[in-house]
Amino acid sequence: MAGTGCRWLAVAMIGVLWSGLVLAESEELYRPQVTNSSWEQKAVSPSAYDDPYRVSLFDAPHGEDQARLWSQTKSLAWYGVGVAGVIALLPEDISNWDKDNAKPFSKWWDNVSQGPVWDRDNWQINYVGHTYFGGVYYQVARKSGYRQWDAFMYSFLMSTFYWEYGLEAFAEVPSIQDIVVTPVLGWVYGEWAFQTEQAIWAQGGKVWGSQTLGDTALFFLDPVDALGRGINSLFERQVIKAGTGYMTVSEVPMGNSRSDTQVQLGLRYRFGGSSGEAGELSSSRGSASHHAEDPVDFGIVGLGVGMAQLNPDDFWAVESGSVPVVSLGLYFSPRWSTRLSYARTDLNEKITGKELTYENYSADVQYYFNGDSRLRPFVTAGIGETLRDQDRDKKTFQVNGGLGLHWQLHPNWALQADWRHFHSTRFSTTDDLLATQLIYRFGRGERL
Repeated sequence: MAGTGCRWLAVAMIGVLWSGLVLAESEELYRPQVTNSSWEQKAVSPSAYDDPYRVSLFDAPHGEDQARLWSQTKSLAWYGVGVAGVIALLPEDISNWDKDNAKPFSKWWDNVSQGPVWDRDNWQINYVGHTYFGGVYYQVARKSGYRQWDAFMYSFLMSTFYWEYGLEAFAEVPSIQDIVVTPVLGWVYGEWAFQTEQAIWAQGGKVWGSQTLGDTALFFLDPVDALGRGINSLFERQVIKAGTGYMTVSEVPMGNSRSDTQVQLGLRYRFGGSSGEAGELSSSRGSASHHAEDPVDFGIVGLGVGMAQLNPDDFWAVESGSVPVVSLGLYFSPRWSTRLSYARTDLNEKITGKELTYENYSADVQYYFNGDSRLRPFVTAGIGETLRDQDRDKKTFQVNGGLGLHWQLHPNWALQADWRHFHSTRFSTTDDLLATQLIYRFGRGERL
């Protein structure tokens, strides 16, 4: 809801005020250290990709900087507590947080045991706000030397267990959209923000020639690191492992009587974990290179939109009709994918002719045959819920299965058609959905 957006506004306001106070004098008080590292610059053995979906967050076998990750995680946790405190002080009609007199841990347990549910927040909150903060989580790990898959998993763990089932569960029931959208679309946005930040540093930290615009952009691209650098500047020492390696290009006077200038290239970057001899790079001769291309990047994220023909069970007492469908999935390989799909439409009630809202969401898994071809038949199965007229008393758990055909037109684009049969356990309903979707894969998409 509109009021719920105050939580994101609170984050931005706190960050802007805080960073504005501490970063203004950063160059005079404290020289920011280079604490981050990049997976792409590591000399990684090809064996690192033998199991491309292995999670390395807890053992860092390739020199990832666990100390930086832990330092930034602790600071992120405290920022979240502060933001939650601000939201808790707001009127309930603004914050949209339930503030009854129940004991907080009892309230937390009630919310956790009821969820997750399909929430009714507006799209700006669910699909813009959560995407942004998923990207913020993502960059904490990405800039600590972890590859994209590990950074995605970090974002999933933080957004799900720290926020949805942690702090926010004291006030709200965990949300299905938030659990999926925050890390998945946060991966897409977070990688873009990561690359954009490097491009800004390469321009001397300026945007359109303006240092002010550059500082503002750098803050919003990664507020956690920006706040950490601000705190370090305030205390004139490294309280939080925060700092960004960067390449700058600037003009400097030649030191003679003429007004000539020369272009100066500065390169500051950290390689390896914090336990090793990292230092700074003074020339390109020290640059490391990776041995293999990471097979897992945000190109596995796919967004689908389309239309379907719905044939609902007689129990719902509504006419058949067309329904828009959307899906958000992870396409792990040409043979396996998983997705969250959602269909919603207004259908006419058979007796009165009154329009009623029909909703159906499902978490599905797909297995594709003939994976080495562009045209791939597949089977799909999943679980979810069906609701009528947004009435939670008439929602029902459902299982579904079906068949489909996937046609990979281009690394980024595919057409997909499928038929799914839904069966509810509560009302013994059987619904059928015949859908066609256009799938867009982000980044480089599928590597054909």
